[in-house]
Amino acid sequence: MRYLIDFSYDGTDFYGYQKQLDKRTVQGEIETVLSKVLNCKTIINASGRTDAKVHAYNQKAHFDCDKSIDCGKLKNSLNKMLPNDIFIKNIKQVSNHFHARYDVKYKKYIYKINIGEYNPFERNYIYQYNKNLDIDLLKETASYLIGTHNFKSFTKAVQEEKDYVRTIYEINIVQRNNIVEIEFIGNGFLRYMVRNLVGTLLTINERKMAPFIIQDIMDKQDRVEAFKTINPEGLYLEDVIYESSI
Repeated sequence: MRYLIDFSYDGTDFYGYQKQLDKRTVQGEIETVLSKVLNCKTIINASGRTDAKVHAYNQKAHFDCDKSIDCGKLKNSLNKMLPNDIFIKNIKQVSNHFHARYDVKYKKYIYKINIGEYNPFERNYIYQYNKNLDIDLLKETASYLIGTHNFKSFTKAVQEEKDYVRTIYEINIVQRNNIVEIEFIGNGFLRYMVRNLVGTLLTINERKMAPFIIQDIMDKQDRVEAFKTINPEGLYLEDVIYESSI
């Protein structure tokens, strides 16, 4: 039988989601505790990985178990045993054909930026940009990214993908007092893609460059053409959406 876990985590003290030898990771912590509770070695398969210090409101992963599980009791047991920077929000049984990664319909990421005075209490959760942004210019520049494009210019410099084409459905930019939130909704994201997009958006904004410059960068399909990779601390995996049939 297959089960889907919905969980959140504070990425501050993790070396990312994916399990690594001798490193503290989200996957490693959950698998260790889940295997103890179920009394068998259990592997979880997530919707995707997040990098070191990146947070998640709603990460999703599935695991298989030969026996029937009381999902409510399992959730409570896991939350009692897991460290306090991980929280299991929900567990439910799904189809044996369901896959947490390959059945994703779309994902939402959000990046948080403080444009006000430096706040040491927020430094692990909101990027401390600490200067003004032209929100109208930011929105106009971001509009060039919406649609289906080759995002090779905005991924990791070392090639590790066969296909760099992704679709961004929406980019929503909202300012609440001194916090600017940039939400990306798309069918998938390359490694470092959101952080590279935000870094490029902020650089164009800061230099008062023409918004269409980001289209030129995208068309060149070369990482060196884009600007800096922004810090991981302001990035959150906001949600992972599947077809309602699961």
